[in-house]
Amino acid sequence: MRSGVALAAGTLAAGCSTTGVVARPVAVSRAAVSPSANLSAKPAAAPAPRRFPQQPAEITHGPRDRPRVALTFHGQGDPALAKTLLGEAEKAGARVTVLAVGSWLDEHPDLARRILDGGHDLGNHTLRHLAINAMSEADAEAEIRGCADRLRRLTGSIGTWFRPSRTPTASALVAGVARRVGYPHVLSYDVDSLDYTSPGAPAVTRQVIGGVRDGSVVSLHFGYADTVAALPAVLEELGRRGLRAVTTTELLS
Repeated sequence: MRSGVALAAGTLAAGCSTTGVVARPVAVSRAAVSPSANLSAKPAAAPAPRRFPQQPAEITHGPRDRPRVALTFHGQGDPALAKTLLGEAEKAGARVTVLAVGSWLDEHPDLARRILDGGHDLGNHTLRHLAINAMSEADAEAEIRGCADRLRRLTGSIGTWFRPSRTPTASALVAGVARRVGYPHVLSYDVDSLDYTSPGAPAVTRQVIGGVRDGSVVSLHFGYADTVAALPAVLEELGRRGLRAVTTTELLS
C-alpha cells in the first residue's frame, strides 16, 4: 500500500510490548520556505494539558453515549510511515492523538509541528520508552520531564496528554510524578490493536473493530506497516458504524 509502506518493509519500532526493534533514523529534509515568509514569527504554542473534572485520574475511555472514538498512536519509528499514516487519517477527515517518545522527537523534530498542523493531539510518551513502572521516582521523573521539555521546546507546550511507556496503566508513583510535571490525567485505553505484534493488516483491523464502541480509546503505533495498511479499512468501518475518529481532547470535551 503506497510508498510509505514499501519504505518500511521489515522496519519496526518498539511498541509497548517488552520487545521490538527501533527503526533506524531517516534523514529529514527541510521544507522549502517562501521568500515572503516571516522567518522571525514563531508558531502559536500548542494546547496545554487540561483537567477534565468528570474523568478519573487515569482515563481508559470517553463518554459512552456519543458516537466518537479516539485513535491514539505511540509516536516512534520510521518517519515516512508516520507521515503516510497522518495523511491517510486526514484524507478521511479523521483526527488522532500521538503520544511521542522524546528521543524520537530529537531525531525527527519536524514531526511535532506536522502532527499539530494536521489538527491532531500531541502528547508525552516518556523520553526513552523504557519500563517506567519499574523505575525509581527520580528516574521516572527524568523520563516524563525529559519528553515534556522537548515538547515545550518544539511546540511551546508540554503536550496535551501523558501515556506511560511499556505498560497500559501507570503505577501510583508514576501517576503522581506525571501530575507534578503538569499532566492532570494519565491516558490509557480500552482497545489494544496489538499492531506491535505485526499480525498483518486484516488482523489489526479485526482487533480494533471487534473491540471498539462509543467512547473507546484505541492503542495503535507508528512505525508498523500493518498499521498504515489497516487504517483505511478501520476508518471505513468506523464510518459505516457511525463512529467518528476524533482527538482525545475532543472525545472528552
